[in-house]
Amino acid sequence: MSPKKVLLLLLAGVYTAFLIALGLAYKKGFEQASTWRAVPEVRAETKAAGGKAAGRRQVQGAGAMRKSLEALKPRDVYIIVDTGENRLYLMKGQEVLRTAVVSCGSGEVLEDPSGKRKWVFDTPRGEFAVKSKVKNPYWVKPDWAFIEEGEPIPPKNSEARFEAGTLGDYALGFGEGYFIHGTLYTRLLGRNVTHGCIRVGDEDLEAVFKAAQVGTKIYIY
Repeated sequence: MSPKKVLLLLLAGVYTAFLIALGLAYKKGFEQASTWRAVPEVRAETKAAGGKAAGRRQVQGAGAMRKSLEALKPRDVYIIVDTGENRLYLMKGQEVLRTAVVSCGSGEVLEDPSGKRKWVFDTPRGEFAVKSKVKNPYWVKPDWAFIEEGEPIPPKNSEARFEAGTLGDYALGFGEGYFIHGTLYTRLLGRNVTHGCIRVGDEDLEAVFKAAQVGTKIYIY
């Protein structure tokens, strides 16, 4: 599926949710109106006119929805990530500026030996935005990284938690500890092997980092 169609589907979902909420607000009023006693002449005229107007309303409704979806489209640069195909699309309006092969979440599950915690390594889906841009980022290793490696978990501010070079030259944070960042394992690009972040090759990452700003929209599906 093309990135343009994916964006339209995402926006259609947002618009549909809005229409559902609006419909619920009107539902009570419609139910009350159905109990009113209509004047026979008015009811007959309404029935006759209904068939002629139905087609016009459908066409107008479709056109209104299309316009609403177009209005929701980002006008500036934005990012689309296809986690199934492991592709990242750098977009501007309807133009694809760049396509990159990436690696997304593996979907694997890791349990704490204590049995008290569990992590699922999925890349989150939905609409996000760039919250931070970092050059030469350090990886602050979470607890699961030490459990996965069979090592003891150090204190929160321990130097053992800071690791340079793992995330590449750039990182774009989009919340909850998730980043679009570089990788040492370029041979694995195109496969679902990460702990949830989106790994990108050096050249593509630099292009995305330079084009994106804090606030740039990210659509992940």
